[in-house]
Amino acid sequence: MTASAEVARVFREEQGRILASLIGSVRDFELAEEALMDAYERALETWPVRGVPNNPAAWITRTARNRAIDRVRRRSNWRDKEPVLAHLLSLRAEEKQEKEGTVAEVIPDERLRLVFTCCHPALSAEARVALTLRTLGGLTTPEIARAFLLPEPTLAQRLVRAKRKIRDAGIPYRVPPPELLGERLQSVLSVVYLVFNEGYSASAGSAVVRRDLCAEAIRLARLLVELMPSEPESVGLLALMLLHDSRRAAREDAEGVPILMAEQDRGQWDRLQIVEGLELVERALRMGRVGPYQLQAAVSALHARATTAEETDWPQIAALYGVLESMNPSAVVRLNRAVAIALAGDVLEGLRRMDLLVEEGRLTDYVMLPSARAELLRRLGRWQEARDAYDQAIDLCANAGHRTLLVRKRAAISAAQLA
Repeated sequence: MTASAEVARVFREEQGRILASLIGSVRDFELAEEALMDAYERALETWPVRGVPNNPAAWITRTARNRAIDRVRRRSNWRDKEPVLAHLLSLRAEEKQEKEGTVAEVIPDERLRLVFTCCHPALSAEARVALTLRTLGGLTTPEIARAFLLPEPTLAQRLVRAKRKIRDAGIPYRVPPPELLGERLQSVLSVVYLVFNEGYSASAGSAVVRRDLCAEAIRLARLLVELMPSEPESVGLLALMLLHDSRRAAREDAEGVPILMAEQDRGQWDRLQIVEGLELVERALRMGRVGPYQLQAAVSALHARATTAEETDWPQIAALYGVLESMNPSAVVRLNRAVAIALAGDVLEGLRRMDLLVEEGRLTDYVMLPSARAELLRRLGRWQEARDAYDQAIDLCANAGHRTLLVRKRAAISAAQLA
């Protein structure tokens, strides 16, 4: 591997962990991001000449901290920079000191601290999720904007405001004490699940699945379950992600094109993950406080238990989505319920519910709505409408593999008519 390729690998695989550590050190999101970029630029300059260091991630981290010190020293406002500089210069000594009696000591993970910092109640709900996706998950601003169904400039402004509010308000970088965990939990769970979703079905690029993001989200969910073992929604989220991830090996063909669940080789599903996921679903439901993640995990459990696509209990899935919609009547939940109703046998009712979302102007940038409508229109033999819906989905799709699948499905309509 060339030195440049090694820099790219470290950036791709280690960015979230290194950035979390830097933010913990400098207590300034923008300074940490700038220093990290400085370190990667320095690596691109020196590694081809001097060789790749034995521990590339440690080299990047150490260089970024030095760059942060340089940047602080160059600041014109000495009053602002002196405390930060003193903290950075004493960092090594501080890191050697052992702190006792804190939750963070039980789970010593910088990324978990970062999640809870980003999910501080002083920030808006949207800013909490977006900021953590950017810093922890390493998602780009366009990727996060697509996940939020927002214009990119709007999302970028939210990120800038959130970073500065954390800095200016002196929000502590820590896992909160036990009595404050509950007020942050929902935001943290949302963040972890959105990181997983971007990995499970990448919104852009050439890869259908981003395994690094899936693994990171599952790792964080395990930490949350360890941190709060009696919280059923944490357990439910871990179950949900494990059951989804169990299908990973069967989700795309050799060309990187997605394979729909009904057509997947279920022999490739990870049975160990399924067993663990099913056990976690039962554990969460036994706690007697049912929430949205547990309901979604129950849906995934029904898919996992079906040995063939035909055995899937779609009426039960539709019923679970009905309960979920009563808790969380979001447009995406409504769409999923419409799909389940259609697959349970009432295609017209499923289509009616999708059309209502269109009439309300909901999910206008969400590729799954027109692609789901296209499939139902195809089943009803409404060929031209189906083609139009596929065209709309193709225009919205930024992922190469998903786009290829949509193009193939549109072409199949014309082939079916000629047959």
